[in-house]
Amino acid sequence: MAQLAIDTCHFFLGRPQYRRVIARSWLFLGSFLGSAVLALVLSALLWKAYTHTFTPYLKWQDALVALLWFIAFATFGGCVMVVRFQCAVHAGYRQGMFTLTGDNMLTVRDLSHENLMSIFWMINSTFWCFVALLVGLVPVILLEWTLRIPQPALAFLATALAVLLSLAGLIVSLISTSFIVIGCIGAFSFCRKLGSSHTYQLVSELTLRIDNFVLTITYPEHPETLIELKLFEVEDQRRLLSLLYTRWNDAQAVWNPTLGEEIELALARAKESTVLV
Repeated sequence: MAQLAIDTCHFFLGRPQYRRVIARSWLFLGSFLGSAVLALVLSALLWKAYTHTFTPYLKWQDALVALLWFIAFATFGGCVMVVRFQCAVHAGYRQGMFTLTGDNMLTVRDLSHENLMSIFWMINSTFWCFVALLVGLVPVILLEWTLRIPQPALAFLATALAVLLSLAGLIVSLISTSFIVIGCIGAFSFCRKLGSSHTYQLVSELTLRIDNFVLTITYPEHPETLIELKLFEVEDQRRLLSLLYTRWNDAQAVWNPTLGEEIELALARAKESTVLV
């Protein structure tokens, strides 16, 4: 529901929309947590199923255990990011998702459920980078079989080939490792900014666009923010769009010249939703 104060307009995440986004976040949280627990249980069972003596080659069991540990690590990180997003959604519901202060300041939060998909794709990309790392180490695993070849000449050739492939695979593993490290570092920044509030000055550098009922806010050297207007109550959608239209009409030289037409289209859609309701 919109809340008006002196020179300040607050718009909050609608209650049905809040429940829907929170329900989806719990689904993601449960999936990530279940995957982490399952990976740890399987790794513990596999760890007990073979010996851990030193060998000059990499055991396939060690590679599989490492993969399970990484899955647990990545999905636990996903749990942390989902909880961070839940906190942001709660803040948007209590403190406001869209705030227009005076004629020159805008504070917004991106609380779309698409943030949950962004978390999933980040975990998915990190997982496949680790798989690529293990693929690069496959020749090191094959050394175990080359050492068991009974013919000495054939064993020597197979071992030499495996060593050469190991050197090439090491490059792939190093590249994959660098991507994983960069991804883990970026995850901290992504988690901190997930659903956080962003403040923009309503100046000529600011660009506002409405496409497919999504408000896009861009500003140089600032993160782009997407606001799904359907996250507001239907009446709040109309009030917000009307307010933006009024501000745009008073400062057309500053804001996007085509914003007026985009607001009119969005208003027509909001009115249709009101009639359906």
